[in-house]
Amino acid sequence: MAIRGSDVCLILVAIIFPPAAAAFIAGCSCDLLINILLTILGYLPGHIHAFWLIYRRMKAEEQWGHNGYVYVGNGQYQGGGVQPGLAGAGGPYQQNYGATNAAPAYSAPHP
Repeated sequence: MAIRGSDVCLILVAIIFPPAAAAFIAGCSCDLLINILLTILGYLPGHIHAFWLIYRRMKAEEQWGHNGYVYVGNGQYQGGGVQPGLAGAGGPYQQNYGATNAAPAYSAPHP
């Protein structure tokens, strides 16, 4: 398993403040909340969770290559590239939050 410079930076951030590393990896998700709670309960559990997230990210990068995977939550990744809506979009995955196929809140009358 090759360690990249970004992984070293994440490890350093995780040593200093584990929730920041979790936020860099998972964004504002359940994993961030779990890491904050674990860090409040004890500094070591927050570290273990952050290092686990970094390890899972490194394994996904090894399996699918750089930007060849999408984070789907709970430390899980799927191959498929960049998420829709981001630069260079083209991956087949949708965001896992928000309303989908919902009717518009207001539609103007048609003349």
